[in-house]
Amino acid sequence: MMTDGSASDRPVIDAQKVGLTFQTADGPVHALKDVNLRVLKGDFVSFIGPSGCGKTTFLRAVAALEHPTEGRLLVNGMTPEEARKRRAYGYVFQAAGLYPWRTIAGNIRLPLEIMGFSRPEQDRRVKDVLQLVELEGFGKKYPWQLSGGMQQRASIARALAFDADILLMDEPFGALDEIVRDRLNEALLKLWARTGKTIGFVTHSIPEAVYLSTRIVVMSPRPGRITDVIESPLPRERPLDIRDSAEFIAIAHRVRDGLRAGHSYDD
Repeated sequence: MMTDGSASDRPVIDAQKVGLTFQTADGPVHALKDVNLRVLKGDFVSFIGPSGCGKTTFLRAVAALEHPTEGRLLVNGMTPEEARKRRAYGYVFQAAGLYPWRTIAGNIRLPLEIMGFSRPEQDRRVKDVLQLVELEGFGKKYPWQLSGGMQQRASIARALAFDADILLMDEPFGALDEIVRDRLNEALLKLWARTGKTIGFVTHSIPEAVYLSTRIVVMSPRPGRITDVIESPLPRERPLDIRDSAEFIAIAHRVRDGLRAGHSYDD
């Protein structure tokens, strides 16, 4: 996929033989082992696997929240720590994590305040991202006045406010009911199409991974490793009913087979 060292074809995320071991009182825990992955600009990459397979650990390593103990990990051609300092990514956690004493606009504004943006620039960016996540008119509301789905959209808006190239999302819709989840999956694809962001997305849901992704990374536990990387042949514009198509079902079967094969290593 990469022919030379030019910026145009350089991976946004480049992992080479990445390993991460936690030292505990009961001995070492091998969270990641020999992870090799290249994510290109504009990719929507989902990470799927059972609990303990290292998918969130890998995302956190990209965000410099965990530190690999083996191999090399680069983000935009630099270390994750350097990428963090350059505000290369926004991070959306499993819980919305909104401050209850701040309005929705105030929550979105917080990272902009910390980064020292002027008040007019803060106002402009807050307005833009509220439009982007379809929350116009809700800026003066407080988190407790919004549904769970709307709170997560506000969390996404906060991660987008400083216009990072990469959006890292750790099971952002996992706690929501299926109807809300479907709506937010549709909205996320539209947002991705409009912004051209590179997205890394952790999920436990096979249909969600297949519906959203250009590439699906299947992982297995003990230690966390990649067992398959599936290039999606689906078009970028995807109505929800594409999930009934033969192509979609075939990809879902391959993901499921990859998850089963990964578990066979533990036997």
